[in-house]
Amino acid sequence: MGDDHDAVARFRQRLGLPGLIDVHTHFMPERVLRKVWAYFDSAGPLTGLEWPITYRHEEDERLALLRSFGVLRFTSMLYPHKPSMAAWLNAWAADFAARTPDCLHTATFFPEPDAGTYVREAVEAGARVFKAHLQVGAYDPNDPLLDPVWGLLAEAGIPVVTHCGSGPAPGKHTGPGPIARVLARHPRLPLIVAHMGMPEYGEFLTLAERYPEVRLDTTMAFTDFTEDFMPFPKAEHPRLADLGDRILLGTDFPNIPYPYAHQLHALERLDLGDPWLRAVCHDNAKALFGV
Repeated sequence: MGDDHDAVARFRQRLGLPGLIDVHTHFMPERVLRKVWAYFDSAGPLTGLEWPITYRHEEDERLALLRSFGVLRFTSMLYPHKPSMAAWLNAWAADFAARTPDCLHTATFFPEPDAGTYVREAVEAGARVFKAHLQVGAYDPNDPLLDPVWGLLAEAGIPVVTHCGSGPAPGKHTGPGPIARVLARHPRLPLIVAHMGMPEYGEFLTLAERYPEVRLDTTMAFTDFTEDFMPFPKAEHPRLADLGDRILLGTDFPNIPYPYAHQLHALERLDLGDPWLRAVCHDNAKALFGV
């Protein structure tokens, strides 16, 4: 991993960054993470396409790697795939945040009768970011059971990183339509669209243009791996520049099939300028989370 470490260091030093803020990294209970890795090992969402886990290490080593890359703040993105799971995950994440001060306290939810209650409890316990995975959870974000959740998070101004695009494989409730209906009811909701909304990049950029609290994270976008099957349209590059204050660095560490530095290189080769890179990799998230 030495070359990876050196490449990340050169990137930060060239831009004069004190470090990186990565809003899309995964830490979760070990037995859950092992199941996630097994999913990718079996070709997961992309049948026939190999998806090797580059950072298949124990938790302490993964934390040490992120810190060695100069990542100042990161998240513990975790998500349920069935009812009666989210509250347990939130309890684990609260403990992880307590023993990992550079992790932004992360929580999650699922459409179930007690969702409003445990989301409020997580907010009161200090949760600073939530994760919603519409593809894995296979739920409609407009489910009435989630009405109190979206309202609470919009009122509290707590960002929700949401996998709502149809990549790498579509789900019943993915695509811009379902989440757009949530935003129509909660226009102040701080929504972070994961993976730049791939492959519906343009439609999600439009949502960001329409709603000033909508942001997008770069997770896996623009990389060689993703460009092979869900390329970002070059015609949309000017919109990336225009929305430079609302794009945030995300990587999917550790579940990525390439070195961490490649995500940074993929952003650099967009050739949108150093101020844009500094904003995306540090300043935007620093402002959003007050770190």
